[in-house]
Amino acid sequence: FHIEKEPSSEIQKEMVQSFADRAAKVHSHMVSSDEDNMLLITNDGRKAALDQRLLNPDLPDFEESKVNHCVRNVVDIWRQTAEQKSAQLVFCDLSTPKAEKKIKCMTDGVAAVQAAAFSVYADVRDKLIGHGVPPGEIAFIHDADNEKKKAELFAKVRSGKVRILLGSTQKMGAGTNVQTLLAAEHHLDVPWRPSDIEQREGRAIRQGNTNKKVFIHRYVTEGTFDAYSWQLIETKQRFISQVMSGKAPSRSCEDLDEAVLSYGEIKALSTGNP
Repeated sequence: FHIEKEPSSEIQKEMVQSFADRAAKVHSHMVSSDEDNMLLITNDGRKAALDQRLLNPDLPDFEESKVNHCVRNVVDIWRQTAEQKSAQLVFCDLSTPKAEKKIKCMTDGVAAVQAAAFSVYADVRDKLIGHGVPPGEIAFIHDADNEKKKAELFAKVRSGKVRILLGSTQKMGAGTNVQTLLAAEHHLDVPWRPSDIEQREGRAIRQGNTNKKVFIHRYVTEGTFDAYSWQLIETKQRFISQVMSGKAPSRSCEDLDEAVLSYGEIKALSTGNP
């Protein structure tokens, strides 16, 4: 297991402060829930932690971002395991690929073409190709939109034809049997429940994997919603483990999936209070 801590950019730090200001207005009932609410703020915070360009595609590509660190790690492992044709999984629940269509629009009566919104998936793929990874060895789970295509894709991963597969927990969790050659797994973002982490890592850490070691990389952008989200996962898992071991007074618990941070939590993040 590797925890990859990345610094936040100055823009990301400013964004976290702006989220705190928005949360204060929501908390004080200065805006209606139609204008802004804690769910919107939390979602924006998670996007900003992943890549600042998700909130504004015109912002610069931060060289020290966790997306760029992930790309470097994936390329290194891809090269080191070339002989074995080992495969890797990259999990990302945010910025999942939509149809990468060009949108036709009219500007002063002249037809123009507008590119689709920024996508982390497309960004990772393009950077991998730029580092020499053949396009045919990279795949998105979202492109396999039926059971037949999924079976064909999984077979390619197991045989080493596709060596880098990107997907979300929902689409690449349970039922994804691609473990044969998996050498590494990358968590680009943080799901809300410990069971989601278990599902992700269960794709590689399981019987049938010919690799004796599997490298799990968890990426954290410091000073953002990222760090707190991992803390939430840890807290939930500790409680669940206590219940399962009989060390807690409760006799049952649910796998909490609350997807909204509170005003106090966002305020603590913005002030750097651990």
